[in-house]
Amino acid sequence: MSSIFAQLRSGVITSSAEETQALAREFAAALPPDATLALHGDLGVGKTTFIQGLARGFGIIGQVTSPTFTIFTLHRGTRTLVHLDAYRLDRAAQLDSLMLEDFLTPPYCLAVEWPENIAAWLPPTTLHLDLGIAADERHTLRLR
Repeated sequence: MSSIFAQLRSGVITSSAEETQALAREFAAALPPDATLALHGDLGVGKTTFIQGLARGFGIIGQVTSPTFTIFTLHRGTRTLVHLDAYRLDRAAQLDSLMLEDFLTPPYCLAVEWPENIAAWLPPTTLHLDLGIAADERHTLRLR
């Protein structure tokens, strides 16, 4: 197993957005070809920052922002990154209407913010990453 997986399972603390993105770039290189990643945490803990690092790891050059109002965005690089913000989704039928499966072109990574809103829809192979902020304002990341 990749050392980045072991590191994240033990828990990692980052002190800047750049450190979080560098960690995500390393994680991107170790992800299986078709991966679903659920990012758990409150507002402001760095979910979108982590996804920006994933995008760079996949060779994606364009701007990556949270798709809160568009629900998801599609980015293409060495693999397809589908960035889904499930904050405004409250039932599986809403997700089905997005026809998201049509955009999961292998190799892909589906990165989901607010995954608890669509927990029943996520595959059992989903990787769950908990993000938080420590008392000293540094960011914490732990892979379940």
